[in-house]
Amino acid sequence: MKRFLDLTFGILALIGLSPLIAAVSLIILILDGRPVLFIQDRVGMNNELFSVMKFRTMKNGTPNVAKKELDDPERFTTVFGRLLRKTSLDELPQLINIIRGDMSFVGPRPLIPEEDVIRKLRAKYGVYGVRPGVTGWAQVMGRDSIGDEEKAAYDKEYVERRSLWFDIQILLKTVGVVLTKENMADF
Repeated sequence: MKRFLDLTFGILALIGLSPLIAAVSLIILILDGRPVLFIQDRVGMNNELFSVMKFRTMKNGTPNVAKKELDDPERFTTVFGRLLRKTSLDELPQLINIIRGDMSFVGPRPLIPEEDVIRKLRAKYGVYGVRPGVTGWAQVMGRDSIGDEEKAAYDKEYVERRSLWFDIQILLKTVGVVLTKENMADF
């Protein structure tokens, strides 16, 4: 049922948001050139790698590491990229990941493979038995303000509590978090 809903709403959202996606793509292209999309290996269901798609928010030549590992992430972020991140519009291309079946609307956020501590905790907690999500329980409960152990605990709680109703609650809370910028990094 969840996959059917992801596929149905993913296709509808992609169609409905296509003018916005085209506009954002054009702005990135004009302001900072190619590529428009940032494609990176992430850890997905069954602890397998897949290619996640996002709008590129960092300057060309930025090291391919988690933003928390950059000495000065601010200097690598484009001006338009800051806006995309603050509004979470950089996540829109993940609709394609949802349609392909790599991701779900709700689930644990996909990690980069090098995030060893939280990756091991997630494996221990059985988190990789579900598809990663564009948003998740850990994101709405703390996002950038909590550590790996707490994120993994929220991810475990999500797996244990998952249901359509819980997903709806997380989606609604996500809207609030994005609008208030609660627990989001400054860039």
